[in-house]
Amino acid sequence: MQRRKSYPATPHQVTARSWSGRIPVRSRGSRLGMEFADYIRTPKCDRVVLHQPLCAPMDGTLCLTGHHFIFSSRQSEEDEVWVLHRLIDGLDRRPNGMMGGSLSVKCKDMRILVLDIHGVEEFNNISHTLEALSNIDDIRLAYPFFFRSSPSVEDGWSEFSTEHEFSKLIMSSEDWRISHVNDDFKVCESYPRRVVVPSSVTDDELVRVALFRHGGRFPVLSYRHHKGSVLLRSSQPMTGNQRRCREDEKLINAALGSGGQKGYIIDTRTQNLALTAKNRGGGFEPESHYPQWRRVHKPIDRHAAQLDSLQRLVEGLNDQNQTVDRWLGRLVSSNWMSHVKDTLNCACLVAQCLDQEVTSVLVHGADGMDSTLQVSSLAQLILSPDCRTIRGFEALVEREWLQAGHPFTTRHRHSVYAPPLTRDRGHGMAPSFLLFLDCVWQVTHQFVTSFEFNDTFLLDLFQHSYASQYGTFLGDNVCERERVQLRERTCSLWSYVNRPEVLPLYLNPLYEPNKQVIWPSVAPMSLTLWPGMYLRWSVDLTSQNNALNRAHEIHEEHVKLKAKACKLRRRLQDLQQEAVTRDLLQPAATPEGL
Repeated sequence: MQRRKSYPATPHQVTARSWSGRIPVRSRGSRLGMEFADYIRTPKCDRVVLHQPLCAPMDGTLCLTGHHFIFSSRQSEEDEVWVLHRLIDGLDRRPNGMMGGSLSVKCKDMRILVLDIHGVEEFNNISHTLEALSNIDDIRLAYPFFFRSSPSVEDGWSEFSTEHEFSKLIMSSEDWRISHVNDDFKVCESYPRRVVVPSSVTDDELVRVALFRHGGRFPVLSYRHHKGSVLLRSSQPMTGNQRRCREDEKLINAALGSGGQKGYIIDTRTQNLALTAKNRGGGFEPESHYPQWRRVHKPIDRHAAQLDSLQRLVEGLNDQNQTVDRWLGRLVSSNWMSHVKDTLNCACLVAQCLDQEVTSVLVHGADGMDSTLQVSSLAQLILSPDCRTIRGFEALVEREWLQAGHPFTTRHRHSVYAPPLTRDRGHGMAPSFLLFLDCVWQVTHQFVTSFEFNDTFLLDLFQHSYASQYGTFLGDNVCERERVQLRERTCSLWSYVNRPEVLPLYLNPLYEPNKQVIWPSVAPMSLTLWPGMYLRWSVDLTSQNNALNRAHEIHEEHVKLKAKACKLRRRLQDLQQEAVTRDLLQPAATPEGL
């Protein structure tokens, strides 16, 4: 299970390259380094016993740096565990008098590590250090700003540039344009500098629409279907107190084109929540002002409900002494799979409108940063075969999550083991991205051969979104990332993933390109718990992982044999042609098909 100098991105795939490289406790002359050193009261502690899931206890040495705690086993130099402080979700202290105590380190990836520490002073010092270093909010102190990766063939920061991605959306269309209205982030702080909007709408009109939409998130183009329908996303309109914005009506009507076409507004809130929001200044698009649009409510539960469901699910998973009936009951009562079903159901409806009814769609909830992005990205996964490739999916995450303003730092400040006081106050935490990845896995599980990437790829995206040495998922929006110079000062995750020696780890050996639209089933019997995500710390998945590794080997052998067969076929053709030229073989004797 362990490898030298590594933190396991997944329990079956430990990649030393991902987590290699030590950083000093203190950088000479660095103010930030001094702050780290001040936190660390006991940098090294011997006679520590580590308990981790599915592994025997290990006796060894614990070392603390500014960004990691590192456990080195006495039994083997190869057994070394690195964990980023940023991955720590909560700590559970169990003192044992003057003997020291046990410290449960609860991680954001749902794993629990237990450290048995000898000595009361060492126990208290290590507890206080991990508590302090795991709760540093300033992203400029995060590990990506200190990590230096080996050179890559390509720069992941420029691989999916805004201009390149948006130019593909509006290719061969005069109805849409790239607007620079948000070039200084003053119109909408959570949007990127450039957005795609109807050509008939001016930048001045966009400014007025932004004042009418919650958080300034005015409707922008998310996807253009090859049949002509388009997908827009935004936040809720501020229609409380009978407010109206004719520029907003003009903008979304422009998406319908001429000819009196109709469109759908998919609201991811219940009708009661939408009415409540209207009483508080928010609201929805009234039919009297938007007669060409039909509003449909497809509710997806919000942050608190999703996080609560995930916590109940993990609590059930951590109970190793329950009966099958009790486990199944806790799985159902957690309601997590209902969130998966509701999200997929909404995305399928959007895809159906775009593809089968050839009708344009506007998707929004309240702030347009969570369920809206889940639905818009899943709809594209269903409709676009490009999104089912590794690079296409990377572009989808970049475009629909990172550039679209999903607040990763805020949402991932804590996870299922958040301290009760923090959890009660909310603080904007939510497993929105995990729910999206779960929905993606459900689709890949139903269409095994239609996706170029495998389970490990999704697991690693989840892992890096919470804690990473790469800066891709740091920050809440593009504005914040530019403010801290993330692109100049950190490495991109995509640079690592797309390396020739790394990319094969994420390839699906059964992949066969499928250019068709795929329609996932959302029936209860079609959805299942994602074992690679939720069972990896409680169930030994070695046999399944060995089978996947064997499938990779068979695929590689198949590719090599296929290439060899093609080479031999060409050689045979050359020899036959030479024989014909020398009158050693009649042309008619050449076998057909060679």
